Amino acid sequence: MKRRKISDFRRRKSNQTDYRKRLSLLKSGKPRLVVRKSLKNIQVQLVNYTDSGDTILASASSTELNKLGWNYSCSNIPAAYLTGLLCGTRSKVAKVKAAVLDTGLYRPIAGSKLYAAAKGASDTGLEVPHGDSEKLSEERLSGAHIASYAETLEKDNKEKYESQFSHYISSKTNPKDIQKQFEATKKKIMEAKK
Repeated sequence: MKRRKISDFRRRKSNQTDYRKRLSLLKSGKPRLVVRKSLKNIQVQLVNYTDSGDTILASASSTELNKLGWNYSCSNIPAAYLTGLLCGTRSKVAKVKAAVLDTGLYRPIAGSKLYAAAKGASDTGLEVPHGDSEKLSEERLSGAHIASYAETLEKDNKEKYESQFSHYISSKTNPKDIQKQFEATKKKIMEAKK
């Protein structure tokens, strides 16, 4: 007698979906705030489950920050916060008031980009429970740690500074001014909300 082979879910097998976690998030009945990161970008989406498939209610990518005057990396903590803020403002148009954080297969590390994006979304009034974002200080969210590191590195090791921040130097962007540009970009996002 031949045995039937029972196979795993295709997306679980390829490490794309944790179905147990997805089911627990869907049981809440709220839309999911999905945060995905790559080496160069961060995506934040508000996704609602329907029987015919997931629908995206609001979406923001960190590459959109360039249009708002952000000349720095689109994959650091300040960019994650601003992307979450942008998605949070767009959630007002979709009339979403609460969501649950979906980190996917990423390990939830306190103070990470995932929680920075969740904090950005919750600062717009979207209710997203995210206890680990309390460990994110305003200095890290605004990029003060990057500016202080650039300043220290420029004094101590000029060659390493030019290597580490070569992209900023070639684009004539000063890494020590990241906080000013963070505040300016945040102001543009919040003004667009009104």
